[in-house]
Amino acid sequence: MNFEKFPAEVSIREVGPRDGLQNEDPVPTDDKVRLLNALSRTGVKRIEAVSFVHPKAIPQMADAAEVWARAEKNPDVRYSALVPNTKGAHRALEAGFTEIEVVVSASNTHNLRNVNRSTEDSLDDITGLISLLHDEGASAEVIISTAFGCPYEGDVPPERVASIVDRVVADGADRVSFGDTTGMSTPVRVARLLDLVKARHPDVPLLLHFHNTRGTALAGILTALDYGITEFDASVGGLGGCPYAPGATGNVATEEVVHMLQDMEIATGVNLPELIEVARLAQEIVGRELPSGVLRAGPRLPQISREKN
Repeated sequence: MNFEKFPAEVSIREVGPRDGLQNEDPVPTDDKVRLLNALSRTGVKRIEAVSFVHPKAIPQMADAAEVWARAEKNPDVRYSALVPNTKGAHRALEAGFTEIEVVVSASNTHNLRNVNRSTEDSLDDITGLISLLHDEGASAEVIISTAFGCPYEGDVPPERVASIVDRVVADGADRVSFGDTTGMSTPVRVARLLDLVKARHPDVPLLLHFHNTRGTALAGILTALDYGITEFDASVGGLGGCPYAPGATGNVATEEVVHMLQDMEIATGVNLPELIEVARLAQEIVGRELPSGVLRAGPRLPQISREKN
């Protein structure tokens, strides 16, 4: 691993307001807005703000439109919304989003439990959804969940994930994201998937989304950096999980990712001390201790906490 060849800069998308809070007991709208606004002031350049899903499926996101309407929009931040289908996409467009993510699981069983349809049916819907978004001037990112394994089906072959990439790229997806939904990735599994996908689609922007369920998230990010990946999801304090995947504990903590990257002299644009304070706010909002080690222990050296990339 040649650290000198790592990217000079990395873009982190903060997913705490959506992926983080959807796995918690319902949080009051005021607190959601407060967390979103605080994150917008940390230097994070991208935030996944809400998701437009049926309230019976994810009641934690029932107030998505109100949260977004009340949020302070920082012009330096790109905000996005996640949708499960075309109906959700219409709601996101009506709310004013121009960056929209649609999710499909590589595991058919997980897709059925997550959005109540088969993977193939979701892909059929995504074909029209991408066209809809482009016609409305919005971008379409396809998130492939359970990309490194499924709690119901076990290992998911990289070839299956790559075949989904083939299809959505052919349909016009602007970006593809790989979701490690229950923290089943290891460096070798990340490498195998990226070897396959980058050989087929070297110019398609890729983003990786790791959960730290088994403590391998930072190792996965390090592996992806070696492949030139420059976009990652992370969640303040390590909030998050998946309501339809047993054992899907929190995402990798944003402050842990920023702390590691700053020490590697890879720019993120994020103010680490401010981010740690927002992690404390997130912990206060959900009313429990969050798993972030950097939140508990602080940076490895005081001068790191004063850096601003």
